[in-house]
Amino acid sequence: MIMSKIVIKLSKLGRMPLMSAWNVQKSIFKKHILAAQSKVVDHPNTIILVEHDPVYTIGIRQKGYTANDEERLKRLGAKFHCTDRGGLITFHGPGQLVAYPVINLKDFRLGLRNYVCNLEKTIINMCAGFGVEAITTCDTGVWVQDKKIAAIGVHGSRFITTHGVAINCNTDLAWFDHIVPCGIDGKGVTSLSKELDIDVGIDDAVGPFLKAFAEVFRCDIEKQ
Repeated sequence: MIMSKIVIKLSKLGRMPLMSAWNVQKSIFKKHILAAQSKVVDHPNTIILVEHDPVYTIGIRQKGYTANDEERLKRLGAKFHCTDRGGLITFHGPGQLVAYPVINLKDFRLGLRNYVCNLEKTIINMCAGFGVEAITTCDTGVWVQDKKIAAIGVHGSRFITTHGVAINCNTDLAWFDHIVPCGIDGKGVTSLSKELDIDVGIDDAVGPFLKAFAEVFRCDIEKQ
């Protein structure tokens, strides 16, 4: 018997502040909890796509960043938020495709480690579609040689995922000059636009990203 694919809803939020998108994630998370309690809930597996206003975020490992650092970064014109994702400090802003899959890992028969591996494969396959050779290393994220093109930071609770990935499309990479991205010294950042020497915007990346995600996670994405 042929098993039907899992369906994931697509939610495209456009551009909004990080905390507004976080509230959307929390709402979907609550739907997952209700579904687990056998209450009637429409299937809540969802992938959120969003572009953020400039913001620096740190994860549960808040190594090396003080209140003075926070104020220094805010003076650049960005927000600053602590989150419960994995990983250290990073930047989100215009020109960066951010994807937050809020899914039940049990539905995909995945543990958190394999889930992260699938996210890495998704980004690598998407980059390959643009002719960019991306890799994983012992450091977090997805890389083009020694420059990070995408950051990954996730959280799992009761098998439900939040947070996700941030892919540099035509991001102003100068924002990263003011931090040590993800706490990794001696390495840089890059973008699809920089690697290809043409302008690659978020709208250009959405289709290839969703195609790669659907293939790696073996799901159908329900577009609204």
